[in-house]
Amino acid sequence: MDLTSYAELAVLLINSPDRLTGLEGLRTLLEEGGRYRPGCRLTRGDLEALRDLREELMTVFETAAAGDEEGVVDRLNSLLIHHPVQPQISGHDGERWHMHLTEGGRMADQYAVGAVMGLATMVTDHGVDRLGLCQAPPCRRAYLDTSSNRSRRYCSERCASRANVAAYRARQKVGQ
Repeated sequence: MDLTSYAELAVLLINSPDRLTGLEGLRTLLEEGGRYRPGCRLTRGDLEALRDLREELMTVFETAAAGDEEGVVDRLNSLLIHHPVQPQISGHDGERWHMHLTEGGRMADQYAVGAVMGLATMVTDHGVDRLGLCQAPPCRRAYLDTSSNRSRRYCSERCASRANVAAYRARQKVGQ
């Protein structure tokens, strides 16, 4: 079971506040995360629950960025209690039998279980420092550092380039 893809659900949710303004945006978010099933019923309750989850997950990433390892673990443990895992064996789309974390409950519950369990596994397998917030001002998008040397500092190549250009220009000003 690849729980990194589940952890990426947390990053997607944190980085998509604009999608949480209505049910159509929520559907788009779920499709992008590979979690939307045609015919599934989305409700305002799902939307509100994912807005709340987004805030809680953002706090986890902010706590990680502050270097508070115990704080991250405490927050994730609270989320794991609030969103208990219900594993099930699944086979679909011509794939072999594999595990899914949950198939029951409302859509927001399914998303939450995957995101929280994915982050918890990422932290226990690789460390809290793998959860990051982009260091390119003013961006504060979340990312998972999957680099072999734990060196990622930006959410995207675009932010990395922008930060590098700004640093270069700052050095040039000092040199003048």
